[in-house]
Amino acid sequence: MKLFGKKTLSDAQQGQVFSRRAMLVSGAQMGVGAMLAARMGWIAIADNEKYSLLSESNRVNLTLIPPRRGWIVDRRGVPLANNRTDFRVDLIPDRVREPEKVLNLLTDLLGLLPEDVERISEGLDKAAGFQPIQVAEGLDYAQYAAVSVRLSELPGVAPSQGYSRHYPAGPSVGHLIGYVGAATAEEYEKAKDPLFVTPGFKTGKQGLEKFYDAALTGKPGARRVEVTAHGRIVRDLATRPDVPGKSIQLTIDAGLQEYAGRRLGPESGSVVVIDCANGDVLASASMPSFDPNSFSDGISHLEWEMLSKDDHVPLRNKALQGLYPPGSTVKPMVALSFLEHGLDPDETVGCSGAVRVGNTLFHCWKRGGHGSINMHRAIAQSCDIYFYVMAQKFGMDVIADMARRLGLGQKFELPFPSQSYGTVPDPAWKRKKYDQPWAIYDTVNATIGQGYMLVNPTQMAVMASRLASGRALVPHFVRDGKRHEAPPLGIRQENLDLIHVAMRDVINGGGTGGAARLKVPGVLMAGKTGTAQVRRITMAERARGVRGNSSLPFKLRDHALLQCFAPYDKPRYAIGCILEHNGHINRLVDSTTISSDIMAYLFDPKGAMERLEAAEKQWGGTPQERLTRQLTAFRIEKGLAAAAPANAANAADNGSNAAEPAPGASNAAIDESAEEAERPAPSPANAPPPPAASGSTPTP
Repeated sequence: MKLFGKKTLSDAQQGQVFSRRAMLVSGAQMGVGAMLAARMGWIAIADNEKYSLLSESNRVNLTLIPPRRGWIVDRRGVPLANNRTDFRVDLIPDRVREPEKVLNLLTDLLGLLPEDVERISEGLDKAAGFQPIQVAEGLDYAQYAAVSVRLSELPGVAPSQGYSRHYPAGPSVGHLIGYVGAATAEEYEKAKDPLFVTPGFKTGKQGLEKFYDAALTGKPGARRVEVTAHGRIVRDLATRPDVPGKSIQLTIDAGLQEYAGRRLGPESGSVVVIDCANGDVLASASMPSFDPNSFSDGISHLEWEMLSKDDHVPLRNKALQGLYPPGSTVKPMVALSFLEHGLDPDETVGCSGAVRVGNTLFHCWKRGGHGSINMHRAIAQSCDIYFYVMAQKFGMDVIADMARRLGLGQKFELPFPSQSYGTVPDPAWKRKKYDQPWAIYDTVNATIGQGYMLVNPTQMAVMASRLASGRALVPHFVRDGKRHEAPPLGIRQENLDLIHVAMRDVINGGGTGGAARLKVPGVLMAGKTGTAQVRRITMAERARGVRGNSSLPFKLRDHALLQCFAPYDKPRYAIGCILEHNGHINRLVDSTTISSDIMAYLFDPKGAMERLEAAEKQWGGTPQERLTRQLTAFRIEKGLAAAAPANAANAADNGSNAAEPAPGASNAAIDESAEEAERPAPSPANAPPPPAASGSTPTP
């Protein structure tokens, strides 16, 4: 039927169309339902493990526990570097939302100093997002809790409880032990170890801490905790404890090491003590130093600036990196080389105070001369003219050979990343270095330890130990359970005996080292003093009188040196001591008295300690006390702290004039302690200059 020209459907037809459409829709719905059911089944069955792990990771947090570092202990097990329980706070840069707000709140909670805030801000700017920035460590529980309860206001702040590195002797072991610090981004990129970005984990940065880092680092632990969606800890699920690193036992005597560091007082220098029986290094002190606890805790920019600008160079390990002309300390070695090549020890030389070599006049330290003098007196009185004359007779090759046999210029396999090895010059060396022939004035200079000859304090101590023992002792720092028996040097014992007696009389027979006489009954020490020039003395100055060291700026003063061993007849201990720009100005802190007290400590520690405590009152206290006072003064200079009231400052100054002579130190005493200062004339103008003392410094 048609209505208005259109076809109409019957009820039956309409029902049929509706049924087909309904079936299509139902089929589509069933298909979608089947697909959803299949996917749900796949997720529930096939992907069950995957999504269970994802769910677990949202509910459970797994964190690494930094391993405790192995201890570094002395020969008797006394800790030189250990660990102490520590509360600390770190920042995770990529989680910090508002750095300024977070730092302000942490400053209020923890009492951060301005230089700490500056260090943290710079760290946030430079660090990779995954690299933790130390805010503070060594906190008490109240500070730790104050931060912990406000974590919702401190995004990116990570308080933790663990262990921090501690160095009981402080600055006295700074260069020996080194220090630890947080791993850098470069170290992480190289290792790809998640432990390197775990808050609280430290790696060795210098000294023994760096060399033995792999052994000292243990295996990390792990902690699994249940957390809420906001990261709040609900409960601990499981903890795997860390495995501490291996401890390292040194040959060092902890008491002697600390004593040596303290006994150097305000001087810039180094002392090395070696056991003449086996080459064990009993002490290796370089002062002034830094406090390794400050570096390990995160040194401030202010303290780093203070240390780097100090003209006493506290950031250089002078025991291994400092190079110095050995001065007259080489005269026993030189005399021994002559004896081994036929020198008659009774042969005499006339010393009138000067001798002409070529067209140059070389002077003895004693202006009026020593008169007729043999080898024994030449060593005891440190006569330069005797050695000038004999050196021309025997030549430089003889001297250089003996110097190398006694350890000068030798490279020792020691557990320190950076060392300087010095120079033993000879004709072949000069030809190779400067393409110039050896001249007689080079031999004359070298025979009294000037010119091109350079040593470090460790090599000087080795020279003393080899002269004392007659064996090729090699220094070592670690007790490895092996017997370190050194072969003989091949030097005739009768010649060594002659040298020993002469060195005994340097100190005990009216020689130049009388101030080093041991205050230990029944023990005589043998040694040889030295004074090394660091400036050129013109003939004009010599004519009108050489300026005394006390009138010169610090950097122009002579170095003061001593090599020694005791007991002289049965040597057990040897010492090498070099003081930079000491100038023999103050007897209390001269190389002779410092070495004497350090040697005395090995035989009478109580008496030596009593003398040290009395002396420290004159130069301002222990190294740690002086370093703290120096930092306070530097902070005031920078305008970061207020100066103390005048009367309080004056009271503090009564015992802290470290750079001045001790009260009562007369000019006569000063002159006597410097009585053997060598004053050789300068080399001809066409000679290449000898190298300057050198060294390197660590980076923060």
